Formats: sequence, structure tokens, C-alpha cells
Amino acid sequence: MKILFASAEVAPFSKAGGLSDVVGSLPKFLEKDAEIAIFTPLHGCIDVNKWGIKELENSEMWITFGYSPQKFKLHMCKLPSTNINVFFVQNDWYFSCFQEVYPKWLDPRYEHERYIAFSLATLEYAKQLNFRADIIHSNDGHTAMIPWYIKANYKFDEFWSKTKNVFEIHNLAYQGVWFEDILDFANMRKDIVYNEWGCEHYGRVNWMKGAINYSDRIVVVSPNYAHEILTGEYGEGMDYTLRGHTDKIIGILNGIDYDVFNPKTDKNIFKNYDIKTLENKEENKKRILENFGLKYNPERPLIGFVSRLVDQKGLDLIRQVEGDLQHLEADFIFLGSGNKDYENLFIWLSNNTPNIRTYVGYKADVANQIYAGSDFFLMPSRFEPCGLSQLIAMRYGSLPIVRATGGLENTVIGYPLNDSTGFKFWNYNGWAMKDAILYAMSVYKDKYTLNAMRTSAMKADFSWKESAKKYLEMYKSLL
Repeated sequence: MKILFASAEVAPFSKAGGLSDVVGSLPKFLEKDAEIAIFTPLHGCIDVNKWGIKELENSEMWITFGYSPQKFKLHMCKLPSTNINVFFVQNDWYFSCFQEVYPKWLDPRYEHERYIAFSLATLEYAKQLNFRADIIHSNDGHTAMIPWYIKANYKFDEFWSKTKNVFEIHNLAYQGVWFEDILDFANMRKDIVYNEWGCEHYGRVNWMKGAINYSDRIVVVSPNYAHEILTGEYGEGMDYTLRGHTDKIIGILNGIDYDVFNPKTDKNIFKNYDIKTLENKEENKKRILENFGLKYNPERPLIGFVSRLVDQKGLDLIRQVEGDLQHLEADFIFLGSGNKDYENLFIWLSNNTPNIRTYVGYKADVANQIYAGSDFFLMPSRFEPCGLSQLIAMRYGSLPIVRATGGLENTVIGYPLNDSTGFKFWNYNGWAMKDAILYAMSVYKDKYTLNAMRTSAMKADFSWKESAKKYLEMYKSLL
């Protein structure tokens, strides 16, 4: 069985969110059962020398989009610790010129053009390499046009005649919507695809709707989110389309790579530890507090937060109760970037409060130090398809404080249930979040219960082992 993964980002080469972790780790656990190739853009931020990425000979290719010819080249290396080929599609006009995976302030049409170009180039390079995939696994709106190309443009192409399409929804909110003229640029026939059972959605082209209609299977990244997106509250205007395809939808919980996220071996943290040496976790707390200019006090819990700073993550709840958070007997460290309003909010809090500090941006080593040093980990999401941060936090013995939605509901066992691994609240408002924080702070005083919960969290198995089995079963069912 041959599987082609297409993704806008792949860890460890490029990373902006959880998508990269999934595509960079899931294939490792499928390798012994399938031949895998991963395609991703060669972003300017990717260190080709560090990863040994080499340009393939005679790989130059020209593709015309509308009236715009574009030159592509193909590069390759192995996914670390595997024999899996990762192919990097180079285009200087759309990708290599940026030092970010998702540059800010881009013209929206240009953003659509970038991933149209990448998707079509991926299919053409797969043909050039004679990688006749049994399954193409596309991810989110960036590569949602791949199932369209297979079903429409390549309908009579013998090379793709037996290929099945799997489309994975990591976040339904980012669907990819533009005017119908973009189809001319994409070399797609409007009379075939621009209709209600294709990609037309309220008078616009919607890439994700087309992928939902044209794919053979739709994977959603947690069982709970798979149910939520069928409702008006979480369906982002796509719920009625999804309800017409319930036979194709499957919810599979994401995992994390336990070789990468392991407090016993992690070189980024200050002192390694495991369940048997939990006392060493306190040294990480001391050091991260010191680095952020906060005083260490064993009676005060440290609450961490690592996330993109966008509406989805429940940051408006923090704004609602920011005055209360400043007066809690607890310290907070926030790390992330995104919406300028939220960045400015956290910068202001960091500069004007004695117990809140912020790092605007993303650094993997600092993120891991926060996971290792924090006592609790805050995730007040408005919606959360799966969430990886709570899984990493539990791996490091930091107990999540979460709003029970999407994958957070599936993965966190709320106190005081047996084998509790964190704390939950349900109402979407800042005061419900504050009550959950106060509840966690009360448990912090009971060191026996605290350590029992930490042990339960660190023992919880959210590795890819079980999830990969479900993916493999799903692939085989299509063939």
C-alpha cells in the first residue's frame, strides 16, 4: 500500500501549529505497513543544511496557472529516524521567499494561489517519480483542492484511476473561500466543479466543501469533534454539507510522539525527570520562573499557556477576568503569537502585573520548558478539534485546566473522578474559567492528591500506537 501525505507544514522541518506534529509523526507508525511519501512546500524558514535536504536532479518543472507560468524544483530528505522520503516543492514566487509558514498580511487571493500551485505540483511530481499512491491523505484547506484535481482534472488519467482520497479536517474554521475566478487560475472547469454538490458555497468557491464532497473518507481529529461539527454551533456553516456525508466521517484522536515529548530525555528542559523522580520537576519550575523574572514560591502554583493567539483559543475569557488573574496567589507564563490585539494584551499584562509574564513568538525549547515547569496548563478554548498541548502537558506532569469541548473532552479526565488527569469547565465565560483555576489551586495545596493526578496524567497513553492502528484500518477499508 502506497500513501501520499500532502501538508502545508511538517515537523521538524516547518511548524506553526499542531498540523505539523501530526504529519511529522503519524507516518512513522505506519511505515512498517505502507510505503509513504510526504510532500510539503519548501518554505524559506526551512534549514536545508541542518536537515540534509538536497535538490533532485532534473527536477525543474513549469506549470501554467491561468496565464501565469511557474517554475518548480523538487528537494528531498528522510524524515528523521525513518526511511520515509519527504519531498519539498520549491517555488520562489510563493514559498521560498518567506521566512514563515503562514506569512501575515498577504493578499488573500495570493494565499489561495500559493496552495493551488503546491497541490497541482505535488500531483505532477508524484507522477514524475512514478509514486502511484493508493491513498492520498490531504490535510486541511491548504491541500483541499487535491481531491478536486483527482476527481475532475485527472478523472481519465490512468495513473490516478485507482487512487482513493482521504481528507483530514484539523480545523473546520479555515475552509478557504474565494471568488469563482480562482478556478480559472487553478485550471479547473467551472461547469464540472462549481455547483452545490461540488465546491459552490453561498456564491463562493469553498475548497473544503469541495474536498468533503470529492473525498472517499473524511477524518476528523477527535471523536467528539466529529459529532460537534454536525451541529450549527460548531459546524462553521458547513454542518449541513457534513450531515450529508456522515457515512464517510470518522473521528480518530490525534497522538503525540513520545520519543520527542519525553521529560526523561528532553534536552530542552533544565532537569530531566519521570514518574519515579517527580521531585526533579520542581527544579524546572524554579528555572523557568527565574528566566521570566518571577520569584519562586513553593506555595504558589505556576500556570502555563502555549498556543496560537487567536479567537479559537478562548483568549477573550482571559480578557474578561484579567483583573482577577492579577490578584490570584498564582503565577502565569504565556507563550504564543497571532492576533495583534491579543499579543498587545499579553504584552501589557506582562509589563504591568506582578504575576504574569509573556513570550510573544514561538520557541520549541521555551515551550517545552513551560510544559516541564508549570503545575497547571490552561486551555480555555472556544472550540478545540483535538488539541495537542494538553497531551504534551500531561506527558510532562502539568495538569490541564480545559473547557470541555472537542478533543479536550475526549482526553482529559476531570477531577474528582477516578484517575483524574486535569480540571474541566463547561460554560464559555471567564468566570467559569476562573472558578476552574481556583479549584485547581485548592488541589495544589493537597500534595498527595496533586502527585496522584500528576502520576495519572503521565501514565495516560496518547502515543500514536493505537491511533495509527485506526488510520491503517481506515486505509485498508478503502482498498
